Amino acid sequence: MAIEIERKFLVISDAWRRREDGSELDGVPYRQGYIPSEGMTTVRIRLQGDEAKLTIKGKNQGLSRAEFEYDIPISDAQQMLDNLCSRPLIEKTRYLRPQGNLTWEIDVFEGDNAGLVVAEVELESEDQPVELPDWVGQEVSDDPRYYNVNLVLNPYRRWR
Repeated sequence: MAIEIERKFLVISDAWRRREDGSELDGVPYRQGYIPSEGMTTVRIRLQGDEAKLTIKGKNQGLSRAEFEYDIPISDAQQMLDNLCSRPLIEKTRYLRPQGNLTWEIDVFEGDNAGLVVAEVELESEDQPVELPDWVGQEVSDDPRYYNVNLVLNPYRRWR
């Protein structure tokens, strides 16, 4: 069993889009959905570029939670997304931005969650110090509205 420890922040500027050498980051399109489940467990199907994953996550314990992730055939993932997952699906483009000794994952949401841009950073421990880049704003790690599974139930476009 793996443990996922991550912090999540709102993004307040586009400064993250350029590497230190001035070149633009390339993103990977993601399409993901959630199979309805009981309790605090989530079952996610994800297409990310030319890969497909099945992920099962447990209940959050602070910034940590159990996570099991498996590669699955792309055709299976497409069928599960089309036939088993709640709507709307999560559509986003993910960009990886190295910063110091960490890699930030910046998700630019589309579809029903267009306008939302979130940065996540995975940590080795909950008390690991994190130097925040200037393009990072408010921390939303403890705000369940920003969990992807909840963006299916209450998409960002409805918040306004």
